[in-house]
Amino acid sequence: MSAAPMRVELANPEATALFAEDVSLALELGDCLCLSGDLGAGKSTFARSLIRAIADDPELEAPSPTFTLVQSYQLRLPIAHLDLYRIASPDELDELGLDDALGEGAALIEWPEKALDLLPEDRVMMRFDGIGDSRTVTVSGPEAFLARLERSRAARAFLEQEYSAPVVRRHLQGDASTRSYETIRPQGREPLILMNAARQPDGPPVRDGLPYSRIAHLAEDVVPFVAIARWLRAQGFAAPEILAEDFDQGFLLIENLGSDGILDEDGNPEPDRYAEAIDCLALLHAKQLPDALTLGDRLHHVPAYDPRAMQIEVELLTDWYLPFKRGTTVPDAERREYLALWRQLFADLQSAEKSLVLRDYHSPNLIWRDDKTGSDRLGIIDFQDAMIGPSAYDVASLCQDARVTVDPDLADQLLNRYVTARHASDPPFDEAGFRQAYAIMAAQRAAKILGIFVRLKQRDGKPGYLRHLPRIEAYIAASLQHPVLEPLRFWFAKAGIGKSES
Repeated sequence: MSAAPMRVELANPEATALFAEDVSLALELGDCLCLSGDLGAGKSTFARSLIRAIADDPELEAPSPTFTLVQSYQLRLPIAHLDLYRIASPDELDELGLDDALGEGAALIEWPEKALDLLPEDRVMMRFDGIGDSRTVTVSGPEAFLARLERSRAARAFLEQEYSAPVVRRHLQGDASTRSYETIRPQGREPLILMNAARQPDGPPVRDGLPYSRIAHLAEDVVPFVAIARWLRAQGFAAPEILAEDFDQGFLLIENLGSDGILDEDGNPEPDRYAEAIDCLALLHAKQLPDALTLGDRLHHVPAYDPRAMQIEVELLTDWYLPFKRGTTVPDAERREYLALWRQLFADLQSAEKSLVLRDYHSPNLIWRDDKTGSDRLGIIDFQDAMIGPSAYDVASLCQDARVTVDPDLADQLLNRYVTARHASDPPFDEAGFRQAYAIMAAQRAAKILGIFVRLKQRDGKPGYLRHLPRIEAYIAASLQHPVLEPLRFWFAKAGIGKSES
């Protein structure tokens, strides 16, 4: 579906380069940008600037493909730069590999008029007009692309409110959510992070008239991130400082805590860093629970990790994972038995110790700061979905890291280290109750993640997460060995997930 064209005024070549940077952050797999205009209109300047922005290399040679017809760049988003000025017939387009290029990345096409009828129907047309240095660019095309570009330009406007000089914007690898991130490089200052988290429309009702996000207590705007970040910082933890915010649009400019994680050079858990991470959890769980958190005229009530939220998460296993493994839906009777077992386990959790559950406390979201000491050495960057729930959840999240295999011996050492720290700070600490809650929450989390990773592949077109399934299957098999999970272990064995050792 096409939307009304967008007109952009560019006063000089520098403005053209900034616009190309904005477009580069809106570009996605399969986008076909057709650059139209007279000779000298600025098409090649724009294309070169866009390629350099994606490459994050201002000195990258990006010659015009006037004579070669196509120039390919293997970047984070592969780019094929085509110039059709010299083709003798539109049929030559097939020989340039456009279809393959769009299947692997995006394409920039100069002089698209030479083969317009053979170009994709969902192409983006960018018409460059002007005399001298100034340009007017008219952008028309699919509504989805124009919405992405409009969002990118809104981010630029947000940054312009903070800085008098233009800043360099670069893509930063994000997570599985709808949020996106950029590295921001202001002139003469250390890099910062831009969080781009537009409020998402509610999905369809799935239960009691509510969408999944409401039942599972997923953040719908940036207010929870700011509220939890400021609370964590007030408690002495290294959450990023919020430097600027636009709550209505969903933009945050935040401190860059660094890029060094808690894995070693081979991508395996670094025991000392994991130990620091478990120590931080022990400290966090000794803190008084946050109540309503105030942000000016806004108030954030940290939601409870209630049985309804836990249940809709474990349903992801029967809704997505099992049908994927079996190639068929789960029978109603089998599903009812599964949910009944979980309801009893969630009832058992009601007496478990409660704390702030950060929810995604694992290696991708933990930053190692070697120049700091104590709990300040560990940067924590993902907590917008935080809830009040069993303290065991985040311990399980770290000891059963979804993205990297934690050796069982290391996991046991971390768990024992946590228990020792809790006993030291709180002698009445209920170790048996905690270990039971740990087993339940570890299994609950693994069941949820199995479903989420399959959903990411089947619904969202992100198959890369499937490589983690064997690890999560091993985690859940280990968790099911706790006596409290024996009935669920039998159900999993009948379902063909994990192995029953009874």
